[in-house]
Amino acid sequence: MIDDFLAGDLTEIEAAVRAAAAAEIMPRYRQLAAHEIIEKNGPHDLVTTADRLAEEHLTAALSRLLPGSVVVGEEAVHADPKVYEALGGEAPVWIVDPVDGTRQFVRGEPGFCTLVALAHRGELLASWTYAAALDEMAVAVRGRGATLNGTAIRSGSPEPDAVLRVAMSHPDYTTDAQKRALLGLRTEDIDARPCGSAGLEYLAVARGDLDALAFNWEYAWDHAAGLLLVTEAGGTQATLSGVPFRIAGGNDLPFTAARDRATADRILAALRTGA
Repeated sequence: MIDDFLAGDLTEIEAAVRAAAAAEIMPRYRQLAAHEIIEKNGPHDLVTTADRLAEEHLTAALSRLLPGSVVVGEEAVHADPKVYEALGGEAPVWIVDPVDGTRQFVRGEPGFCTLVALAHRGELLASWTYAAALDEMAVAVRGRGATLNGTAIRSGSPEPDAVLRVAMSHPDYTTDAQKRALLGLRTEDIDARPCGSAGLEYLAVARGDLDALAFNWEYAWDHAAGLLLVTEAGGTQATLSGVPFRIAGGNDLPFTAARDRATADRILAALRTGA
């Protein structure tokens, strides 16, 4: 079933992502009322009416396009954590973050996106990263490469011995052990900064505008789409122990996604030094 689906017309998925953004996100961009913004777990963890309604829109559309599939969305998991268990099940899974970069969206900045990935039995098969305010749509399909607005993209490699440009989790939002690991990136040959929208940071790596990422959290909706995008653009990813990131969880954190293997190895070595 899933092979036949992937061999079909995947532009319907892109259209569904665009439609959800057009109906539920962009009409509220720079138009949010105070009652449409809610703190979930504190002032840095926000949800808006746009998040909730866009996820509902996508859940209905994606389930219809692939009968028998299930949806693991950020807001659905917040309401019922057991929804996350579907990542380890037998059914194909749509992994959805309706508004990645909610803080940027709330501030009226364009650095947010909608993330959708399709996985089956823990394997990432396809992904869509849509930055509606920037009019950018990145698509990746396993074994077929990655595109941005229909044009193939490649991550390439940094110049040998170049200072690496890295986006990382903010140290304020980590455990003490993870904070120590991330501080290993504070070296002369690494220029590290806190990340913005995870989805757009992955896109920056996939297109070669950023050398690597280092993240300490593993929620699948933040990473699934971007991990496939980076790897299909020629990059790579690995956890602190050197094994690939597992979307169902239980990873050795922090982990990295990078333009090439040599860059990933440099990031992992720095993280291990910090740890």
